[in-house]
Amino acid sequence: MFRILFNFAFELIINSTFNKFLHKRMPKISAAIITFNEEKNIERCIKSLVEVSDEVIVVDSGSTDSTIEIANNLGAKVIFNKFEGHIQQKNFAITQTSNDWVISLDADEALSNELKSSILKSKENLFGDGYKFNRLTNYCGKWIKHCGWYPDTKIRLFRKGKGTWGGKNPHDKYILSNGDAIHLKGDILHYTFYEVKEHKAQIEKFSNIAAQSLFELNKKSSWSLIIVKTVFKFIRNYFLKLGFMDGITGFHICRLSAHATYLRYYKLLKLQKGHE
Repeated sequence: MFRILFNFAFELIINSTFNKFLHKRMPKISAAIITFNEEKNIERCIKSLVEVSDEVIVVDSGSTDSTIEIANNLGAKVIFNKFEGHIQQKNFAITQTSNDWVISLDADEALSNELKSSILKSKENLFGDGYKFNRLTNYCGKWIKHCGWYPDTKIRLFRKGKGTWGGKNPHDKYILSNGDAIHLKGDILHYTFYEVKEHKAQIEKFSNIAAQSLFELNKKSSWSLIIVKTVFKFIRNYFLKLGFMDGITGFHICRLSAHATYLRYYKLLKLQKGHE
């Protein structure tokens, strides 16, 4: 009896010591989220990150709804920073994190259970400079598997200092300084729009930002370019990217995506003419 108790106590001590050693050696991950009036989404986003991250940093640009209250209640550290662009805001968010590894999500995104498992397994031995995941979008309650919206692979877990947020506002992307990112199984779940009117409002807003970004990069537009790009966008997404497989929702997504392209280059043309 004494030997059984002794063996049990010995194993308990060894396992406890080993687990503490592993925990001490395991890399820590910071989660970074930028927000502005995201009360619909922020709780789901933070809760999906709790299992895989060791801290959650929310950089808010002046929300007037309950976003900040929800984030605080869930244990996130909320920091205010004036919004100057998606790229700038996300790069600032990285500087506010305290760990060597950062996972970055938009407030309307969340990790799937499969992706959480993949990250937790990889966390035991993180290597390289970054990891990329597929992103699956929910549009007005329907998961979209085509239309050029899936797999929509994104680098979202990376070693600090080995890359930066770049691209053209508002379409930011994380760019590694060297090498390629490692692909993990599972999806980022993107809850993009709850109503079509939200999509239309975003197109109007983002087309202004995109046109300004293109203008600052000295890009040019013309009516022939506008027509070609708009028509090609629809053909590409609806036929080549199998948007028709998503039914009537797929048709509307492809139509609105083409309209967004039209607005972007039409507004760029107006900016050109205004400065001639």
